Amino acid sequence: MSDTQLTVTLSGGGIDDARAIVRALEGVFGAPDGLPADEQATVRTATFNSPAAPEAASAPREAGAPLSAPVTVTVQGTPQAVEAAGETLARAFTTRNEGAASGDQERERELLLVP
Repeated sequence: MSDTQLTVTLSGGGIDDARAIVRALEGVFGAPDGLPADEQATVRTATFNSPAAPEAASAPREAGAPLSAPVTVTVQGTPQAVEAAGETLARAFTTRNEGAASGDQERERELLLVP
């Protein structure tokens, strides 16, 4: 994995929930490789090219519709990118930390976002 990439995996909720979560991260990471589009998918992913030292959004994005169901979000990338993503999502949604794993140069964190 490149040190400038953040991968976001989403399970649960609907397509609109997945898109809202990805959009919340765009302010920090820019546009992803594409918005989740498969309405029938049970797991959706988005990949961002992360800045070298991303910082969490200082304020939450304008709130859209609340999530329709709980969504499990796994973010994987550099420690700085994962931290910024986690903080940004915590400001935009109600979150619960479900665990983390660290490697030599990358980190993975799982969050549960609830309506």
